[in-house]
Amino acid sequence: MCTLLQVTFGIRLPIVQGGTFAFLAPSMAMLSMPEWTCPAWTQNASLVNTTSPEYIDVWQSRMRELQGSIMVGSLFQVLVGFSGLIGFFMRFIGPLTIAPTISLIGLSLYDSAGMSAGNHWGISTMTTALIILFSQYLRHIPVPFPTYNKTKKLHTSRIYIFQLLPVLLGITLSWLICYIFTISNVLPSEPEQYGYLARTDLKGDVIGQAPWFRFPYPGQWGLPTVSLAGVVGILAGVLSSMIESVGDYHACARLSGAPPPPKHAINRGIGIEGIGCLLAGAWGTGNGTTSYSENVGALGITKVGSRMVIVTGGVLMIIMGLFCKIGAIFTTIPTPVIGGMFLVMFGVISAAGVSNLQYADMNSSRNVFIFGFSMFTGLVIPNWIFKNPDAIATGVVELDQLLQVLLTTSMFIGGFFGFFLDNTIPGTLRERGIIDWNKISLDDSSNTLESSEVYNLPFGISSCLSSFSWVRYVPFLPPNAPSSQDKAKVDSLATKQQPVKPELIRSVAL
Repeated sequence: MCTLLQVTFGIRLPIVQGGTFAFLAPSMAMLSMPEWTCPAWTQNASLVNTTSPEYIDVWQSRMRELQGSIMVGSLFQVLVGFSGLIGFFMRFIGPLTIAPTISLIGLSLYDSAGMSAGNHWGISTMTTALIILFSQYLRHIPVPFPTYNKTKKLHTSRIYIFQLLPVLLGITLSWLICYIFTISNVLPSEPEQYGYLARTDLKGDVIGQAPWFRFPYPGQWGLPTVSLAGVVGILAGVLSSMIESVGDYHACARLSGAPPPPKHAINRGIGIEGIGCLLAGAWGTGNGTTSYSENVGALGITKVGSRMVIVTGGVLMIIMGLFCKIGAIFTTIPTPVIGGMFLVMFGVISAAGVSNLQYADMNSSRNVFIFGFSMFTGLVIPNWIFKNPDAIATGVVELDQLLQVLLTTSMFIGGFFGFFLDNTIPGTLRERGIIDWNKISLDDSSNTLESSEVYNLPFGISSCLSSFSWVRYVPFLPPNAPSSQDKAKVDSLATKQQPVKPELIRSVAL
């Protein structure tokens, strides 16, 4: 649903919406508070009666708390997007703020990755090795696939399948091997033995018990609850997600052959993402949504730049979400397989954050200090708070909870120090990387005809609103559209110059 909203009314680029890693760290910080720590008897899934009211209340109460925090936090993103404040914030947020914020998303989760992978290091190592093999060593090797079209009839086409689906292929192959080891009893069948969690039958007959069809609805886990600590923690993830999405918009436009997104389209895209997070929270997914960087990368490989392809994919995702058997199949993925994937994915996220430093002058001792201090404090302070949970005792329960979540969220600590130091320690805009960072964002092409054809609202909405003078004051609406005479001039000029644009192949790549 979020993908359909974004493609149709949001940024209007062929970009997919999905779950975000940015909310993972603050969510785990919130759920690590003493009142939300899971009871010991729930840790072994094979010994838990999942239909008992006591167990259902354990996980649903935590899900409701996450729901409320995500829904309230997403309202901030809606406000920032539709009010045009994202442009104001970007004046003060540069690479030295973004780099530690995004890097600490991955680095702060090293313990979760280690615990999952440690359940069977052999399986997790195999998963990691397969993902590395497919994504790095075999990515430039095409694989022939039979295809058919009216011109060439039945023939073979070479597709870079390893470059498109390295993680999916690695997980699937490891998953299959775990299944073979399970039915052949190679893996231990006793819960106390090492490697037991690599079995694929730990959830019992979950596939057989799952109904074929179920319609999810808002509030399906009960009425969401809200806490100040949870909301403030989620806001750190919201801010990181927004900044990352702005970069994804520009990358998607460049790879799909579209002009750079104008300010009104970016404002609308961020606002729609906020609505998407609001819907995700209301439906009880336990996470928010954001633009998928992986989808942008696939766009450059496949040259699929058609909105209808993404719309079709969005419809297929809705259909898959209605059939419970599909979701039940994914629950059988062993924990070590997930841990092996975490080793790669969290590492890549950490490196992606560091890559933002390319815009700043890292020969400057000022910048080296800011980045190093932000990263180190983002690891040290949460680690100390986790080991000393009773250290925060102000006498006000709500304030204690707020400080507990903020000081255990690495991305907030690192981002805060990066933001504060970068904006207070003297330094030129070029030294800080602000000029190069905002160069594309400041290129407002909203009044060009080519831009209006891509980013204006659909179904003639922009044309209907263009006659009103107040439209220019609404940050998320396009300014007055070019006239038909302007369009004729541009078409004539385009015919003479015959510019070459990237070919957009209208085919579904799933």
